[in-house]
Parts: sequence; structure tokens; C-alpha cells
Amino acid sequence: MAAPRSYRPSPGEIPVDPGVYRFRDDVGRVIYVGKAKSLRPRLSSYFQDTAALHPRTQQMVRTGASVEWTVVRTEVEALQLEYAWIKEFDPRFNVKYRDDKSYPYLAVTLGEEFPRAQVMRGAKRKGTRYFGPFAHAWAIRESLDLALRVFPMRTCSAGVFRRAGQVGRPCLLGYIDKCSAPCVGRIDAHHHRAIAEDFCDFMAGDSARFVKRLDVEMRAAAADLDFERAATLRDDIAALERVLEKSTIVLPDGTDADVFGIEDDELETAVQVFHVRGGRIRGQRGWVAEKDAETTPEIIGHLLQEVYGADGDDEIPREVLVPIEPENRPTLEAWLSGRRGSTVRIRVPQRGDKRRLMETVTRNATQSLARHKVARAGDLTARSQALQQLQEYLGLEDSPLRIECFDISHVQGTQVVGSMVVFEDGLPRKSEYRRFIVRGEDETGRTDDTAAMHEVLGRRLHRLAKERDQHALDEETGKPARFAYPPNLIVVDGGLPQVNAAQAVLDEKGVVDVTVVGLAKRLEEVWVPGEDHPLVLPRNSEGLYLLQRVRDEAHRFAITFHRQRRSKAMTASALDGIPGLGEVKRKALLKAFGSVKKMRAATPAELAEVSGIGPTLAAIIAAELSSTGSVPAVNITTGEVLDDE
Repeated sequence: MAAPRSYRPSPGEIPVDPGVYRFRDDVGRVIYVGKAKSLRPRLSSYFQDTAALHPRTQQMVRTGASVEWTVVRTEVEALQLEYAWIKEFDPRFNVKYRDDKSYPYLAVTLGEEFPRAQVMRGAKRKGTRYFGPFAHAWAIRESLDLALRVFPMRTCSAGVFRRAGQVGRPCLLGYIDKCSAPCVGRIDAHHHRAIAEDFCDFMAGDSARFVKRLDVEMRAAAADLDFERAATLRDDIAALERVLEKSTIVLPDGTDADVFGIEDDELETAVQVFHVRGGRIRGQRGWVAEKDAETTPEIIGHLLQEVYGADGDDEIPREVLVPIEPENRPTLEAWLSGRRGSTVRIRVPQRGDKRRLMETVTRNATQSLARHKVARAGDLTARSQALQQLQEYLGLEDSPLRIECFDISHVQGTQVVGSMVVFEDGLPRKSEYRRFIVRGEDETGRTDDTAAMHEVLGRRLHRLAKERDQHALDEETGKPARFAYPPNLIVVDGGLPQVNAAQAVLDEKGVVDVTVVGLAKRLEEVWVPGEDHPLVLPRNSEGLYLLQRVRDEAHRFAITFHRQRRSKAMTASALDGIPGLGEVKRKALLKAFGSVKKMRAATPAELAEVSGIGPTLAAIIAAELSSTGSVPAVNITTGEVLDDE
């Protein structure tokens, strides 16, 4: 691995013109391709202070052994050349947008003599018109089956088409009028192609023209008393309307647009795009990529290159809607307009239908990232690699097969709670999760994070020591009970103060065989007790991903418990505090009457009919409820506020 200064070009050698540059490793492979409006400041930034670079960029510069560049006339040319080189060299340090699944398309092979409609995946072929992508192949087949009533084009394979011609007998679709049977000469190639082109126009959004044409023909047939044909045309119109129903109108103005939504965390970025044609969603697609040092505007710019670089001109819409304006928007618009052959606008919607649609797309991106994380967490190889990496990075004697993570949640030091989540062999063990109500408060009634962490960890380690001493075993399983299993690694959500507080508890309890670290949110740094500087794990390492997932789960568990307690504190029941009315009797009353409002309207005799409620207690309840205002009741079992109805 070469030192960056060994191949650093002198600033005077680097031109200030727009251009594209390539980093190569010691064997000549291209490891990174980038573009710049001015090459000199961009390339100089890689060699000024490598310690200040993003970890992934640091690794790229240190892996490189040489850098070269090509000057171009305009930024648009730089954009085109960068995309071409990325596709040619597939550099390892360029961000790669991986499809979160393989999407099917509805394809019409217009390049053949007799075009065929079919479901198609994979790389796009020349001479084929594509519609989609769709979420499921069965959705394409359902829509195609309905549309064949009006557009009876070929859907069979080349072998089936050839055999039908040899025997002179069409397939079943030809007999039920869902294929015009060009294989046996019922229609010539010219008329069959016209049907295929009409079908493509319909799928591209020009649907109103065909529905209107069929409606006119239906009315004419009815006027001529040809009711059988009128009924057939009516059914054809209904079939087309059902096809249109499957793609809901989302933009009433009939806009052609691609709408992008982005969701990211510290390590990865998920992208979703809805393809809207004629105001209807015609397809959906998604990607997941490892996050680099790029900003969101840079990510969007590279994403648009990836999406539109390989597609044909007909795939680029008039509008591209994005959540944040990309870097070099005018350059991207000029590039897209050149590929489309007409003006393309990149916009950030602020209000109205387009803004609401973008929020929907962003929710899909959020769910896509969550699914990706779950799938990645379930990979046995990745989990094993993560545990081995943590053992290596943290200097542990053994792999951390049991990891416990602690988090604190509160609002300005009040309603303080803590959480403990447990991961065994890289997977969550939810039966071992624990929640803590923090009791310690200062003279102002508040508790800071470090004091809360000290209390929570102290209680957990106290229970560990107690059950270890007693050798407590579960009678049924024979395994150590509850907290008796010690963790190999304790993770706290926070930086050096939280880590030092946790280590202080370990020292007080005499625990020497457990390692504690902290994971700070801002830069995903790993803090170790007593160290002035954090560990920086590689951004794409499975070990860092596992720590992040453990931390996020502890945060989710803590914030959920905190919200429950805060909600209960704000919605106290009118039944609380009534003398002689305990929890069991409150549940019985709520089950019998449903709400406090109905109890308030009941007579003491009606209250006394509830099991466990005597005449005296019923009179007390009636008197207490009549003296209180309309206070919302809480279901003691679920904690939900009950309606007064």
C-alpha cells in the first residue's frame, strides 16, 4: 500500500479545466473514477491532510498508486465520460447502487417481425419496448390478460409460434380471441404490428383515446341494433378500465415524472423511485448502497447518472422529482435533456400532490432499508464475520457471543428510563430484554445521562453477582436463571462520558471479565474507557454494522418504554385514588361498563351488580365519580385511553 505523497502530483501540473480523473492501484487497476468542475482543487483535496478524509476515502487514497486525468470542454462532457468509465472499469471504491430485488418488466419485442408481449427481467435488449418495473410478475400477467381482449397480440414463445404455423392450428388464446393468431395467417405482419404499437401507446399513458374509441363503436353498434357486438365492446371497455384501476391516478394533471425518495442511516442509503406516466404509477424500483463520504446532493447526482445512463431516451420523463436539489443541477438537466431530445427539469416539490407522492415514495424507501437490514442480520456468514471482527478490533480473548447494550431515555431529565437489549450469536434475544425505571434524582428532581447509566448498570451487575453466587437455576430447563448469564461485551449508547460511567460500575462491582465500549451516533465512533481517541472501524465492516444494530435496538426499546410511561402519567384514570377500589375491581368495572362516562351515569345499585363491588363500595364510587369532572379513563390492561362513548 503506497503512501499518498509518493504519487501526489504537484499542483502546477493539474489543470483547472473540467475533467475526469482515475485512481489506479499498484497493479494498474482503476479503483476510483470521479469528475470535477475544476480538476486542480478537487485532486489537491485528496492529498492535503489524509487524516481529515472520510475513512473510506482514506482507504482509497492509500490503496492507490497513481492518479491520471482527462480534460474535457464542459461539465456535461465530464458527466458523460465519468459514467462511461464507471461502467467500463467497475471501480471498487465508487458507490454501487444494488437493486434491493430483481424487478420484472412488461416487454414488447418490437424488433421482431411479429412483436410479442411478455414478462422480462435482467438486462434490457435493443429493439424491445419496456413498461415498468412492476413489484410482482403476477401483476403484469393479470393486466396483460385483461388488455388482450382489446389488443389481441402474440404472447407465445418462438417455439410455440413456429409449431402452430407448422400444424396450421393456433393455441387456445387464438380460439378465445385473445390472440389474433398471426401464426396461422389470420392477420398479416403489418396489422399485427399496428396492434402491438396501439398496446404500447395504451401502456405508455395514452389510454383515454382507446377507451373513447371503443365507446363510440359500442354506441354505433347499439344504434345499428347489433347488440351482441355492443355487449362485446362494453366488456372490452370494462377490461381496459380494470387495467387502469391497477395503476391509480396520483397526479391529476397527467404529468410524466419519476419521483425519487431517499432514506439513509450512518452506513447505508436506500432509494425508491416511482415511474409516473400520464399521472398514473407505471412502475417502481429500488436500490440499496453503502454510504460513503458523499453528501445527499452528491448521492442524488450520482443516482441520476446510474438510473438514466443506460436507459433509452424514451425512459427519461419530462420531470424528475427529488427530495433535495442535486449537485450541479443545471449540468444534469442539460445532460438529461440531451439524452431525451427535449427539455428535462429536475425539481424539488414543495406542496400539493407531488409533495404528497414524494412522501409516499420516501416511506417506501424507509421500509426498503428496514427489510435490507433484517435480511442482512439473518445472514449466518455475515454474523460470524461481524463477531470475529469485533473480537479483533476490540482485542477480546473470545468472540462476543453475548452482547448487552444499554440506553437511557428521558425528557429534560424527567421520566428517566433505561433499557437493556441482548444479542446472542449476533441475533436479538428478546426474552432477555429488560426495562429500568431510574429512581436516582438530584435536588432539582432530574437525572443526567451518566448518573442514570451508572444506576442501570449497577442494578444489572448486582443481579448478575447475586445469581452467580446463588447458582440460581431454572427448575424446568436447568439453565442459569434470568440475569445469571454474564455478557462478553457491554455496549452503551454514547461517547466517552457514558463509557467511563459504565466502566466505573464494573470497577465498583469487581467485574473484570467484561469489556465495555460506547458507540457515538455522530460519526459512529467506538469509544473505549480511558482512551482519549476513539476507534474508527471501517465503514463497510460487519462488526460496525452489528454494533449499530444493537445500539439502534436499545434506543428503540428505551424510547418505547419512555413513551408508555409518559402517556400513563398524562392520562391518569378517574378511578385512581377511590378508597377500596384496587386494580382487580377497576378492571372488572371497566370490563362491565366500558368507560368512566357510563359508570358515572350508573346508579349505585347498577354498580353493585359487578362482581366484587358491594353496596357500600358502590355508593363510594358513585359519590367520587359525581364529584370529579370529565377525566379520561385508562384501560389498565393495555394502557390505552378509553373513549367516553
